Amino acid sequence: MSNKKVVLVIGAGDATGGAIARRFAREGYVACVTRRSADKLQPLVDQIRAEGGEAHGFASDARKEEAVIELVETIERDIGPIEAFVFNIGANVPCSILEETARKYFKIWEMACFSGFLTGREVAKRMVKRQRGTLLFTGATAGLRGASGFAAFAGAKHGIRALAQSMARELGPMGLHVGHVVVDGAIDTEFIRETFPERYALKDQDGILDPEHIADSYWYLHSQPRDAWTFELDLRPWIERW
Repeated sequence: MSNKKVVLVIGAGDATGGAIARRFAREGYVACVTRRSADKLQPLVDQIRAEGGEAHGFASDARKEEAVIELVETIERDIGPIEAFVFNIGANVPCSILEETARKYFKIWEMACFSGFLTGREVAKRMVKRQRGTLLFTGATAGLRGASGFAAFAGAKHGIRALAQSMARELGPMGLHVGHVVVDGAIDTEFIRETFPERYALKDQDGILDPEHIADSYWYLHSQPRDAWTFELDLRPWIERW
């Protein structure tokens, strides 16, 4: 196996996930990034390489156990040991509970919670053998309290938080740092810019989260000495109500 250190980002989108991958790559980590569509990963991979880093994109469905096992095995065998793992899949689709369908509710849970279990489990199996590694799960306000119209998303995010808590208590004594990051507020993304222009206008006042600053916090968690590990970190703009 290579001695290169790898960060695996599950759900490396154009904002938070991509920023985290770039942040770790600047520190010398090989960024292995996943989405269901490989084509959407190429700009991120190209950017990391242009900045002098190493990156590999993988088209992978984190909801499929066989695909997850193959992904982790391929990275560990062909690229290097996964030292840091970030689960960053979200599935925020607001809907009244009176109109919610079983199919969509299950899909949201499958994407935002079940896939975290599958990917986190497979990576943890490798990390435990080395007695080191960091596993970070991206959470949301919905993981702390369920809002009207967000029953499916809240259920999934409560689930991923509980998963992270259980993993932290079990794996911490084995040398693994497990953390959960509550991202509370709008993030500087194309979706927010186009869908919520009034909220996006607060960017000039530092009123929405900058993905690069979120990424700094993930690197901070990974860099912590084991005598002072943080399990849960919440991030929000200074003007956000909570």
